[in-house]
Amino acid sequence: MIPSHPDQRARIRSAFAAAPDYDGQARVQREVADRLAARIAALDLPAAPRVLEIGCGTGFLTGALVDAGIGGDWLVTDIAPEMVERCRARMAPMQQGRSLRFALLDGERGVPEGGPFDLICSSLAAQWFDDAPAALARMAGWLAPGGHLMVTTLGPGSFAQWRAAHEAEGIAPGTPVFASVEGFAALAPEALIVEEHIERHADPRAFLRALKAIGAGTSHPGHRPLSPAQLRRVMARFAQTARSPQTAKSPQTGCEVTYEAVTCHLHRAR
Repeated sequence: MIPSHPDQRARIRSAFAAAPDYDGQARVQREVADRLAARIAALDLPAAPRVLEIGCGTGFLTGALVDAGIGGDWLVTDIAPEMVERCRARMAPMQQGRSLRFALLDGERGVPEGGPFDLICSSLAAQWFDDAPAALARMAGWLAPGGHLMVTTLGPGSFAQWRAAHEAEGIAPGTPVFASVEGFAALAPEALIVEEHIERHADPRAFLRALKAIGAGTSHPGHRPLSPAQLRRVMARFAQTARSPQTAKSPQTGCEVTYEAVTCHLHRAR
């Protein structure tokens, strides 16, 4: 992974803090969180587990775990205080049978209060880490005997169509450098799931607006923003090469983008 620029953490935090329509635009994020919650609900957790969530966002995974009947004592965290507050507000009417605490935490570099934990979970946050596999290995040290760490993150196949449009124009893309699937497989070779989620947009501008609306438009460190002319070229190429089957034979410019979701499950022996 490319080490973060000193200001990268602040850029990521600010982008998510200002995300204007996360809940309305984050369709894939909601779907991934729902699938992760279903897998967590199938684990052999204690009746009242000690739970740590990293990168709660507005509460997609938190709410899905509540809907799945997971009780216990929870510590729900995010790097952006605005996201913590939005998650807290979402969960206010849903605390029956569980104790929910909320806190700011940089999941890669910080240390959570409390622990050890019976469950550590995170949905689509670890892709913003400098070294996600190393971070998960570190988090596994916070597990209680018999505990589970289950995390989804983005793999290098994510946004393949957008990156290909840049490369076809001879322009370096600014998309983050995601950890390889092999890096996660080294941690949990028998407990790794890789799935593709396709998100469709009316046109390239709609795709870019959606990224900005969920705070996910932060480029990798050192990327030089495209000039208006370069951006127009990339968008035109993207519209030509990323057309969805639904619009391929129509005059519309609908396009699709792939998210490669990697689910990693680590388990500490009793």
